[in-house]
Amino acid sequence: MKYIIAAIKPFKLEEVREALTAIGVRGMMVTEIKGFGAQSGHTEIYRGAEYAVNFVPKLKLEIGVSDAMADQVVDTLQKTARTDKIGDGKIFVLDLVAATRVRTGEIGDDAL
Repeated sequence: MKYIIAAIKPFKLEEVREALTAIGVRGMMVTEIKGFGAQSGHTEIYRGAEYAVNFVPKLKLEIGVSDAMADQVVDTLQKTARTDKIGDGKIFVLDLVAATRVRTGEIGDDAL
């Protein structure tokens, strides 16, 4: 099993969710986060004063999938979250050691 973590731009969430659902992803967790990468934030003007925004709003998606689905999920995330502008985000893939469905006690791939 794989645990996929993706940081994406907030306005891309619905498009990404629809694309992942279409390939068979059955669930994900979404968290509002702030961060910075290569863009190192940006400047904004508020009431005539310029100030630096060091942390940019993003969404963190967390998805547990079977090994067989991991590459397809990463490919789908990359294609649908992309805007071709700086700050599109990152995707991380980690090994998922165990998963348990709380309601039924199912474990492993069955719990996903």
